[in-house]
Amino acid sequence: MGRKGRISGLGVSLVGAVCLTLGLSGCGASYDTTSPRSAREHAASDAKHSTPAASKPDVLKKGDGATGANGKDGSVDCAVAKCVALTFDAGPSGNTPRLLKILKHEKVHATFFMLGKKHIEKRPDLVRRIADEGHELANHTWSHKILTKTDSDEVRSEISRVQTAVKKLTGRTPLLMRPPQGRTDERVSKICRELGVAQVLWSVTAKDYQTNDSALIEKRVLDQTKRDGIILLHDIYKGTVPAVPGILAKLKKEGYTVVTVSQLMAPAVPEAGKVYRP
Repeated sequence: MGRKGRISGLGVSLVGAVCLTLGLSGCGASYDTTSPRSAREHAASDAKHSTPAASKPDVLKKGDGATGANGKDGSVDCAVAKCVALTFDAGPSGNTPRLLKILKHEKVHATFFMLGKKHIEKRPDLVRRIADEGHELANHTWSHKILTKTDSDEVRSEISRVQTAVKKLTGRTPLLMRPPQGRTDERVSKICRELGVAQVLWSVTAKDYQTNDSALIEKRVLDQTKRDGIILLHDIYKGTVPAVPGILAKLKKEGYTVVTVSQLMAPAVPEAGKVYRP
């Protein structure tokens, strides 16, 4: 179910396509990736051959940060539903309360990859609110250092400080981490495995760090979105949150169910150290 991310050995055109799609700068890195869909299908296949008790995933229990969409118990089956995961990086920020209000109104849950320095430490009440409103809590490192260019002790610190802070504020320890700029490698993956976090990349980027044009952000998201994808947005830029209502409305019109990353993968549970990318 894994895919080789040994991009450095591929043709130039394919390297360019991967870089453009993901917005990654570390395209020469070597690591394996697993798609959420393949993880989900593999886990479902395993469950068919296990006992009924063992086959019930607990990743979607209410309050675990992965609640949402179709079922009466707040669960959603992305093997049936046309799902896409919605994620926000680098908050919480002053824009996050408005975003949370929009998501609550639309009955949508997202995954928040939060920064520690000047974000979690500055807005602890928002971290609690994100958790209380059923969103998935995730890690975007403490100070957004490029992990592949950072020594191993500092990589551990960048990840573990966020884990500790979120646990202290909410009682929950994130299962997911998004490496800054999507840059990872086998060394970073090994450290993530030690610290108990899986890595999550993306398939849709609006490059909202380049523009405050909400209409353009909306168009970029909708043009790239496909089933079982992962949308990357940032709740720190002023053009992003105003684009969210239009994005959600048009995704709904196209038959999508918007979910968290863990919902997209269920019944698989994120595996520490692995890199997940649609």
